[in-house]
Amino acid sequence: MLSAPAPEVGALAPDFALQTLQGDRASLSVLRGQVVLVNFWATWCGPCRLEMPAIQASYNHGGFAVLAVDFNEPAQQVQTFVDELGLSFPILLDPGGSVQELYRVRAYPTSFFVDAAGVIQIMHIGEMSADTLEAYLVQMGVRP
Repeated sequence: MLSAPAPEVGALAPDFALQTLQGDRASLSVLRGQVVLVNFWATWCGPCRLEMPAIQASYNHGGFAVLAVDFNEPAQQVQTFVDELGLSFPILLDPGGSVQELYRVRAYPTSFFVDAAGVIQIMHIGEMSADTLEAYLVQMGVRP
């Protein structure tokens, strides 16, 4: 049973550290001071596959960080997905799904937009269209 409260808009985003596909360690707290999109996804998730190109396109324009947390899948399977879609943002592996559990993820994809102070400002469950993603980035102050 988890003792931490469920993440919600207006609350401090729970910190976590996971290994990237490249074997580096990435954590949310290291990115404090910038807007971060924490995206929970899986290779078998159709809507995840559909929204990834929009996330990549927005990421290419800069202004925010992305931590894409894969749900408990083998690194090779995740790497194949990343290569197919040409993703360049950090892909994190969550063996056992502990971070997904920490964030109470119940559907894929689920995205959290965290502000520079580490506070969750937006939570989106389901696929984000490119327009929705850009609207969120405007709301977060990343886009004019």
